[in-house]
Amino acid sequence: MTMSKILVAHFSASGVTAGVAEKLAEAVGADLFEIVPEVPYTKSDLNWMSKKSRSSVEMNDRSSRPGIASVCENMEQYDVVFVGFPIWWYREPSIIDTFVEAYDLSGKVVVPFATSGSSGMGSSSSNIQSLAPGAVVKEGKRFPHRVSVESLKEWAESFVGG
Repeated sequence: MTMSKILVAHFSASGVTAGVAEKLAEAVGADLFEIVPEVPYTKSDLNWMSKKSRSSVEMNDRSSRPGIASVCENMEQYDVVFVGFPIWWYREPSIIDTFVEAYDLSGKVVVPFATSGSSGMGSSSSNIQSLAPGAVVKEGKRFPHRVSVESLKEWAESFVGG
């Protein structure tokens, strides 16, 4: 059996998700791609308690698609794409929707993963499946920021045939 070509794509507002994504990429020998917003989020943009903050406005508009600063080259080479993000409002941030819609993920296994203080994955997996109808989107999992490389490897192996 040939080894799957694996990508770990992630959006991280505070650095927590990036840390987990780096450990996951190390655990499964994956390429890493950071989903960087064209317009970086400021601390006030991320204030979920303000209805006027950028993140609140984006999350209240399901059609919101924040721009991404760079393109993931050669997406077609990947068999498995892990997509990481912080949980916002019980789902994936709108910039993840932008990312998923930007590529043809047909035939790929897409595995969401998230970081959050306490929220679960919410509707993230089903939302991503609806945005990538040709993909096989697996039920995602939330991880604490201190998760070990070993734990990530154990979890990920069922998706990558490790």
